[in-house]
Amino acid sequence: MRISKPVFDRLGLSLWIGAFAVVLGLVLWSPDARTVLHAYRYGSVEFLAGRPLYDLESEMGYLYAPAFAALYIPFLNLGPHLGGLVWHALGFAVLTLAAARQVHKLGGQEQTWLLSFGLFLALPMTLGAIRNGQATILLTGACWLLSLSALEGRRAETFFWASLAITAKPTAIIMLLLVGALRPRLIPVLVLAVLFVLAIPYAFAPAGYLNEQYGDFARMLTSMAVDKTSHFVPTDFTAPFIEMGLPVPDSAATAVRVVIGLLTLSIVLWFDRKLEQGAAGLAIFLAAAFYMCVFNPRVEPNTYAMIAVPAGLAIALLWREEKGGVLACVLSMTLFLTGLTGVERHMHDFLYPWFRPITVTFIACFLIWWFWAKARQKLVNVEPVAHG
Repeated sequence: MRISKPVFDRLGLSLWIGAFAVVLGLVLWSPDARTVLHAYRYGSVEFLAGRPLYDLESEMGYLYAPAFAALYIPFLNLGPHLGGLVWHALGFAVLTLAAARQVHKLGGQEQTWLLSFGLFLALPMTLGAIRNGQATILLTGACWLLSLSALEGRRAETFFWASLAITAKPTAIIMLLLVGALRPRLIPVLVLAVLFVLAIPYAFAPAGYLNEQYGDFARMLTSMAVDKTSHFVPTDFTAPFIEMGLPVPDSAATAVRVVIGLLTLSIVLWFDRKLEQGAAGLAIFLAAAFYMCVFNPRVEPNTYAMIAVPAGLAIALLWREEKGGVLACVLSMTLFLTGLTGVERHMHDFLYPWFRPITVTFIACFLIWWFWAKARQKLVNVEPVAHG
């Protein structure tokens, strides 16, 4: 089976850009509706006023590093309409740039189709986070570009994207650790990026105030990891067990995260050695995004936007390389329909929070398996030549 090239050569890309244009219209029409930007604005306002950023008694509110409050100051100064517009455009542009650069690295024929079809499959799962203006979109693009730059050994780009990623969300540290393991010579660059992000706020606020905020930030992260009395409902791998009435003990959940983390590390190291450079970059980021979504204890439904675009491109690549097939059809439908589960409230209530971790695990595991099989096939084809 083959997706019609004339249809999807432009359709997916047009829908991707068109949906974002609609989002921008909604931002201009009502900047405070269905958005998390009020939390970002609050952080910058409190930061400039020298007031506490964090409420240690609540799991909601401002949950980002002080550097993020400094980063958002220009958007705050632009006002809710123009500032919201520029913020949305920044995240969307970085994510789209990452996808386009990845497709260029993949090479081969029908690159426009590959990008268009991949974005089409990812749109339903990504659109909610784009509409809300969540930093997850910026985080995804920055982490993706970080991995591509690091794999090519580009130090300046690695520093820039690492700094932006860690500023967007502290969970980017997972990607930095992974990149450090893949390219040990870049570890000084990554450490410098972290130190740079920690130092940025000191250019805008007194040292005593910031030292106190960093202390509160550390306590907040610790409390979110261990406090089970909050109203936050995680949608990580533990959600299906909780839904069945079989809650996973904290120690067991931590052990699973460590084991899967080590397994993910071994997989990406193998991909880096055995796959072609373009495919390796996609496979590595797909595995990293899968871990950061399904095994992140603070994941929420819109966090799964992080894996949507790399999964969409991987499915499009699978479709191109295998000329369609049952697996490509099933994965395409699963990714696209999973993103639509939040459209209707009754369906969302029924499937929340257990459905997305299951379907994303299904998609990611089959794609990782396909990349592994692709690398194995390459090794089998090379061995007769080597022994000839």
